[in-house]
Amino acid sequence: MSVSLGIPTIRGEGDGEGEPSPVAPRRRSRQIMVGDVPVGGDAPVSVQSMTTTLTADVNSTLQQIAELTASGCQIVRVAVPSQDDADALPAIARKSPIPVIADIHFQPKYVFAAIDAGCAAVRVNPGNIKKFDDKVGEIARAATDAGTPIRIGVNAGSLDKRLLEKHGKATPEALVESALWECSLFEEHGFRDIKISVKHNDPVVMIAAYRQLAAACDYPLHLGVTEAGPAFQGTVKSAVAFGALLAEGIGDTIRVSLSAPPVEEVKVGAAILESLGLRKRGLEIVSCPSCGRAQVDVYTLAEQVTAGLKGFPVPLRVAVMGCVVNGPGEAREADLGVASGNGKGQIFVKGEVVKTVPESQIVETLIEEAMRIAEEMGIEIGEDGSATGPGADVIVS
Repeated sequence: MSVSLGIPTIRGEGDGEGEPSPVAPRRRSRQIMVGDVPVGGDAPVSVQSMTTTLTADVNSTLQQIAELTASGCQIVRVAVPSQDDADALPAIARKSPIPVIADIHFQPKYVFAAIDAGCAAVRVNPGNIKKFDDKVGEIARAATDAGTPIRIGVNAGSLDKRLLEKHGKATPEALVESALWECSLFEEHGFRDIKISVKHNDPVVMIAAYRQLAAACDYPLHLGVTEAGPAFQGTVKSAVAFGALLAEGIGDTIRVSLSAPPVEEVKVGAAILESLGLRKRGLEIVSCPSCGRAQVDVYTLAEQVTAGLKGFPVPLRVAVMGCVVNGPGEAREADLGVASGNGKGQIFVKGEVVKTVPESQIVETLIEEAMRIAEEMGIEIGEDGSATGPGADVIVS
């Protein structure tokens, strides 16, 4: 039996049916390769994060990279503030399962060390590197010889003093002028294997800067709200800024900056892309908000269903509804759902009521039906959440 999921396909994939409409066509940009991950052009928007370990501690750094990779991170950045960190780069770049970008501030010599180490790319912050402009020619030659792309990463908090004096503060115009000026220095040496970021902690300023930058060049753009804050605040700010730009087709790779473990950054970044139809969706729970019409404890019910299906590898949309107003309709639209009321719940699978169960059995019944759907799709789910079988190619990696 073939089970058709009710989840929209990614823009640009499939036969066009069910594709989301709000996202504008992607801005046309040149494409670069960060290791084996294409960035820009028609490549999917990729998710990045940054390690929090001491880079010189190779084992700890590689362990965190492995955790990030398992959570869906596609590119990782490591800090290189010291010679010990630079010395660790060859081993990290060689053993990392995903491309490694070296993050360079203050010392130009670490740029050359990162290129020699085989890093997939180097991020430079021109406002923080001493005599950076004087070293551009050498950096361009070394990067060209090694095939290493450069990210010009402009931050509001470390803008070149010349531009701060000219603009008074880190305005969108100042951020864009800084980025394009540094690009022009590389272009003088024939180097265009570049991507750009112009980050600011204020989403409004950040959005304006990226819009200006997108109109002024064809380089791929790395989106970020820098110093976005603790998990809740940073998630909101990043979702607002990224959503606005990605919905306009602006942005080729993203990093959510949170005062939280980096795995959480990846989860938020992936969720933003999924919400816009720019990445295959995983498990999605649709549930009621606060409402006086609810006839069950929908908060607890949704939490229990979420916990029961945690790690479920099949991309299902599951509706957990608590009243008769929107409940049946939402449950019918989902792959799997329940419309609850009067101490019982109607269980829906692909729009059809398959059974009615007491409220106390709703959670276990939804989990059982989810497992059955997976089995009908040819997917075998192990106790550790792993998925095998002929239908496992639908799983989000």
